[in-house]
This record gives sequence, structure tokens and C-alpha cells, in this order.
Amino acid sequence: MKIFLVKPGIKLSDHIQPPLGLGYIAASIIANTGAEVSIIDLPKNGNKATVLFDRIKSEHPDIVGIQCYSPEISVVKSLLTHIKAINAGIITVVGGPHPTLLPDETMRYFGKDVDFLITGEAERSFVSFIRHLENKTDIKDVEGIVWRETDIVKKNAPGFIENVNNLPLPAWQLIKPDEYPPSQHGAFYNKFPIAPIVTTRGCPFSCEFCSAPLLSGRKIRSRSADSIIEEINLLYHNFGIREIHIVDDNFTIDKNHAKNVLQRIIENGRDISISFPNGVRIESLDEELLELMKRAGVYLISVGIESGTNEVLKAMKKSLTVAMIREKMKLINKFRIDTAGFFVIGFPGETVEQIKKTIRFSLELNLIRANYFNFIPLPKTPVFEKLKAKGELRDVNWDTFLFITTPYLSSMLHGTKLRSLQREAFRRFYFRPSILFRNITKIRSLTHLKYLLRRFYHWILY
Repeated sequence: MKIFLVKPGIKLSDHIQPPLGLGYIAASIIANTGAEVSIIDLPKNGNKATVLFDRIKSEHPDIVGIQCYSPEISVVKSLLTHIKAINAGIITVVGGPHPTLLPDETMRYFGKDVDFLITGEAERSFVSFIRHLENKTDIKDVEGIVWRETDIVKKNAPGFIENVNNLPLPAWQLIKPDEYPPSQHGAFYNKFPIAPIVTTRGCPFSCEFCSAPLLSGRKIRSRSADSIIEEINLLYHNFGIREIHIVDDNFTIDKNHAKNVLQRIIENGRDISISFPNGVRIESLDEELLELMKRAGVYLISVGIESGTNEVLKAMKKSLTVAMIREKMKLINKFRIDTAGFFVIGFPGETVEQIKKTIRFSLELNLIRANYFNFIPLPKTPVFEKLKAKGELRDVNWDTFLFITTPYLSSMLHGTKLRSLQREAFRRFYFRPSILFRNITKIRSLTHLKYLLRRFYHWILY
């Protein structure tokens, strides 16, 4: 059996980074079945769908599985239609956040062009699905599968992999991380080439706007330090990787795990840089953690600050206050680790003055970079359900679910005003001479500059 796993892309995507999730699925399939697996990353190939279609025509896969985030759904639909036009007998499968959160709606939207959805963590369920196809087992035994029976959508509940140490390392030999351009998650980097790794899964928090607990469960599940060091060494020796991006949602929540991993990285002695572009919980940071981070080669921490007002932080159900943020920022600065801040503007009920207060607050903090995201009501999040119940999300256009657009506006804002405030925030932050100079000195090559200019266009000028 031959399987293609596909990462789709959208024109406004700023990140071209190794598809770690597909790497885990591919590794599980290879370890547990006799299937031949290929990973096709369309963003890496300039979002040229013909790359996929040409390979389908020449290599004749049995299954094509496609990853799908909410803003990619129309792109994925187009891919599915073309795949079925090439060969209607190909089994099409879609997984990822959007089908996991909205399986019925997704199945209806894709229609007959999709055969199955796989919801939840797919490493185990995709293997079960292959065995179902090969051995004609009962589809009802496949965890997380969504299918049709005489036009009625049927679905099995997704599950979470309790012991993540049972998973094989991602299939890096299929991803080839050393061939990726300098357009990673965090935009900037210290060393190159770069690879992302994940050391934990799960999120126990209840932030109103975040879907992480729905997608990975509330229980923190940690990999062993031995497994993490094995992966770092593999990336270092086999692919020449010199920078690791730890992309956990909650690396520092289990402090024993975080400290153990950092200590082992120090003992491992590899000449690597480390950053946390996906963010860590700022309230979880302490002196011991930060000292270990510095010794391990961490040069950048991203933190979710979200707002500069206690009222909005409370509405978001963030366990933060403005005073706590100031205190933790001083602690990070003490260890001379660069810090990037994430902010959300346009949260339901937030006023223009509160947004302006957040902008002013961000300028007061010693941040090297700041991202100002327009609020997005991600499907099935607590705030999404509240807005839907109030009738404020009747006709959702998933194509607009990007941080540079305005998919939701409260009665106190309009699209041009929110976008104007977002642009104002970026201009005021980055056009300060000291910040501009600090970031210019971080540009590593002309190619890196090209990707940075593209991000500048999308965030400021688009």
C-alpha cells in the first residue's frame, strides 16, 4: 500500500517549517505496517498543487491523507476535487484541527470528494485504519474515524495517546528538515538549519479563545528526556541541525520535566541554539528554569501576554495580571534572554481604548518582538460557543480565519478600525530606532530578509 501525507498551504501563510505532525503519523505507519509513505509539503514547494497532482499521476498512491487547519478548508476541498478527478479510486482522508473540532460540518462541506476523516491524535488511529482496509475489520473499531453509511455521517470518538513514549520518533528522513528555507515559526533565528520538536502534549488551562485542550486533551503527557536527546542528536548528526525550536503548548508547566530536559541538553553538550516560538506560560517561569534555559542555549522565549488590561485578561480567563506580567518580564530580562510577546486585540467586549492601552503596555515591556493578533473565534472554543449562542456567528467564512483579517467584530469595532489598530501597533513597536536596530542585526542572509519582507507585507500592508 502506498500513502501520501500532504501538508496544504495558503498564499498568505508566513511559515514554511517541517510538518512535525505528519512526521509522527508517517513514522507510526512505517513502524506498524508494510505501507510505503511519502510526505508532500506544498508550502515548501511554493504552494504549487501541481507538485502533488503530478506525483499522484506518476506514483499511483492508494491513500492520500491531508492535514487541515480552519483557514485551509477551501484549499483542501480544491485538492480533494482534483485528486478524485485524477483517480476516483484513491481513498481520501482528512485530519487535523478543523475536522477534529467540526467533523459533521467538515464531512458535509467536502461531500463525496472525501472518504474519511480522522479526528484527534492520528498516529494510532491511522495505523488502525490501514489495518481495517487491509483486513476488512469493522470500521467501528477505528478510533477517531468519521465515515458515511448511506449518506449518514457516522463517527467514532477520538482518543489521546496516553504514553507518548511509545511513539517512534518523527520520520525525519521523509521530511528532510535541512532542506527548509529560513521561514520558520519565529521568523528570526540564531543558527541554521532549524528543526521543531515537541516534548509534551496537552493543556490543562481554560483560556476562552484557545483550542489546545480540545485538540490535545487537558492532561500533560511528557516524553522522556532520553527520547528527546535521542531526537536532538539524530537531527544534529544526520541533518546538520543547529537550532531547535521547542513548540510545546506547555513546556514549562511540568517543571520537573522542563528542568530535567534542559539539564540533559546541557550535559549533551551539542553546539545548538534553542528557542520557544510557540510560547511558554509566563507565570510558570522562575529563576531556576531561566538559569537552566540560558545554560542550555535558549536565546529567545515567546510569551502569551495577550492584553494590557486586567479586565480583558479576566474575560479571556488568563491566569495573569498586568502586575504579574511586569514582574515576570523583569525576571526574564535579568537572564538576558530575548523575549517576544503575543497580544490579542479585538476580543469580544474589548473597547478601542483597551486595545490602545494594550499597545501602550507592549511598548513599556522590554520585548525584542511583538505580535498583535486580531481575535479569531476558533471553532468549539468557549468564546466561539458563547458567540454562536448569541447569534453572532451565523455565516462563518473559514477562509478569513487569519490573524491579519477580521473574521469577528464586536459591536464596538469595525473591520477597518481593528485592522488600523493592528497596523498602528506594529508600526509603533517596530519603528522605534532601538527595536529596529536590534532586529536588523538579527537578519542572517538575503534569503532571510526576503521572507521577513513578505511577512512585513502581509501584516502591515496587506
